[in-house]
Amino acid sequence: MKILIIEDEFILATDLRDTLEAEGYDVAFVADNGPEALEFYQKNEVDLVLCDIHINGDWDGIETVKRLIDFRQSPIIYLTAFTDAETLERAKETYPAAYIPKPYHIVNLRMAIEMAINNFAMRVHPMKMKDTKTDIARKEAILQVNECIFIKQNYQFVKFRLDDILYLEAESMYTNIVTSQKKYVIRQTVGGVLERLPIKHLVRIHRSYAVNIHRIESFNEHEVIINGQAFPLGRSFKDEFMRQFMFR
Repeated sequence: MKILIIEDEFILATDLRDTLEAEGYDVAFVADNGPEALEFYQKNEVDLVLCDIHINGDWDGIETVKRLIDFRQSPIIYLTAFTDAETLERAKETYPAAYIPKPYHIVNLRMAIEMAINNFAMRVHPMKMKDTKTDIARKEAILQVNECIFIKQNYQFVKFRLDDILYLEAESMYTNIVTSQKKYVIRQTVGGVLERLPIKHLVRIHRSYAVNIHRIESFNEHEVIINGQAFPLGRSFKDEFMRQFMFR
């Protein structure tokens, strides 16, 4: 996850950056004023903005955030010592995911980041959830934002692009999400992952496998080859698999 920090106190900004990087996040940039933050934001990919309200320059943090989200929507967390009613009302106009008073605590910050990504993903890509206590999809989050997904690994959300997925592999009540760079394990069934992520190019080919049809190198009546690895093509899944291709 790439995070933009907007904070004019150097020591606090450095401490926040070090804390987030220790948690496994990528602090893409630290700005101490609005125009500098906006310039970076317009030219670079940013997944989350952490912004102080009192910053250098003519724009305060709220005005800066307004300009950021006018350009592109992102989840926002305010970190500030200002908790008066007037400031809160102005901040609410930008629909922040959280408003954390200083001094912040890492546990509160960690929870705020999780909620920020979750709420933003639900707003951008609302997904239906089964209303049942035993639904395993509730036990671990998969969040989609545009062409990327976030999955929770340990204490943080990890982001990768949907096109990076090679295949999904069932392992008991877990699913291995295998990308070109890494394997991620999530506590959901393959069916649960496909239900949460209704992506056309992820296709079930076997009760234990779903594959990214964009990454298929070859296939025959019995197996599919991706990245040099063979996967069984189940008889009951063959017709649906073949419908993914346009024959001429």
